Amino acid sequence: MFDWITGFVETSGYFGIAFLMLAENVFPPIPSEIIMPLAGFTAKQGSLSLVGVILAGSIGSVAGTTVWYFLGRWIGLERLRSFAARHGRWLTLTPEELDRTQRFFERHCGKAVLIGRLIPAVRTLISVPAGIVAMGLGRFLLYSTVGTLFWVSLLAGAGYLLGSQYQAVSGWLNPITNVIIGLAVLWYLYRVITFRPKAA
Repeated sequence: MFDWITGFVETSGYFGIAFLMLAENVFPPIPSEIIMPLAGFTAKQGSLSLVGVILAGSIGSVAGTTVWYFLGRWIGLERLRSFAARHGRWLTLTPEELDRTQRFFERHCGKAVLIGRLIPAVRTLISVPAGIVAMGLGRFLLYSTVGTLFWVSLLAGAGYLLGSQYQAVSGWLNPITNVIIGLAVLWYLYRVITFRPKAA
């Protein structure tokens, strides 16, 4: 995959960067930790500008995460509440807990989206609850874009500064991503095992 990403960025330029970052959000196995440092390194070689690389990556990333936002809008709170009433263990939430979560997210959704876009493994999924609680599209795009610009600039800038050693960025971030995913899985399993609906 790495060789394919490298060749695609080199031949398709800004469009390729935007497309890959869109795909990275829709299909998370394509990692931004490889795409953007590579794009930054390409800018260092002079064939692309660093600003253009950051803008292309940000546009593609925001477009991709917006797909998940609309998925959340389609699911909707009522459908999720109905699912929680029947299969709360697998959601690890009762309808009452879901209502409390909704109220919390509605109060802090801007900060949640902004910070979530900076955390590996959370960056894409944070868009789903934003859609579920019907966060305004304009507000979602604002906070998501700000967080995305920061993340993309960090990765592209690292690739630009590291030059041919840009692959080291992925080496630094992959362990962090794996730890976050591992903790999330363990927390979910703990919630499933210890789940006790109020009716019980």
